[in-house]
Amino acid sequence: MDFFHKPVLLEKSLEGLNIKKNGIYVDCTLGGGGHTTEIAKRCTLGKLIAIDQDMDAIENFKSKYSELDNVITINGNFKDVKEILLNINIEHIDGALMDLGVSSFQLDNPERGFSYMQDAILDMRMDANQKTTARHIINGYTEEELRRIFYEYGEEKWAARIAKFIIEERNNNFIETTGQLVDVIKKAIPKSARRDGPHPAKRTFQAIRIEVNKELEILENTITDLSEMLNSKGRLCIITFHSLEDRIVKNTYKFLEKDCLCPPGQPICTCEKTKTIKIISKKPILPDEDELEMNPRARSAKLRIAEKI
Repeated sequence: MDFFHKPVLLEKSLEGLNIKKNGIYVDCTLGGGGHTTEIAKRCTLGKLIAIDQDMDAIENFKSKYSELDNVITINGNFKDVKEILLNINIEHIDGALMDLGVSSFQLDNPERGFSYMQDAILDMRMDANQKTTARHIINGYTEEELRRIFYEYGEEKWAARIAKFIIEERNNNFIETTGQLVDVIKKAIPKSARRDGPHPAKRTFQAIRIEVNKELEILENTITDLSEMLNSKGRLCIITFHSLEDRIVKNTYKFLEKDCLCPPGQPICTCEKTKTIKIISKKPILPDEDELEMNPRARSAKLRIAEKI
């Protein structure tokens, strides 16, 4: 299967990065290479470091875009971005992009076990070398642990019932496939609640994917690390696809923009906190109607931009 991911908010991201020809940039989420190639075309005298924990993404990019000799691809997790850059003697960068969406290849490839639309082995690992899969979570977590991740990471109001039904099902059968899990979820959610809105399994699958890949746990620290490595006027562009990620990005930006954390009215600042960024997009930047028509998966995308002081 061809590894392709239609880049979301492409023009707005490129504009947000304010790319210099001789700049050093990081694409923390190479994926199908849509953003990567366009950034590389604009920093022709500079360097672009493209990171992905999925080796398929790396191999695909190398085979398709070998002519882009200003791109360095690295197989790794963006949580280690500081270490990755220092290992190749890069201490400062002029911009970074994070696109936190799952690539079309991962969603559409049944073997990866991300999709509730195709029956496959439950997997959902972005890094195929990682040991924990969706099967481990669905068949190993307690009812309370399942309820928590469905509610917190999927914002699923039927979290308790879904968790209960999973426990009941796995007492009789090991839940091996996405199809089995979808059937259990459909049984757990009352028919009247399944008539409208998204696919009944959408929120639960999102929650499991986040838990498998520890997506939210690493986000705040990565934003902080990237902001520390930015040169003055360097830009950080982050695209999120659900409210949990967006909230973390928004709140981390706000914290980094604060100049003092002391209580109001305290005459002398003792916190030693200094403002390190300025928020460029006070409100999230959304796809326009033309993009939504071309790429419906962009519907929930939000872009937030910050600039190093």
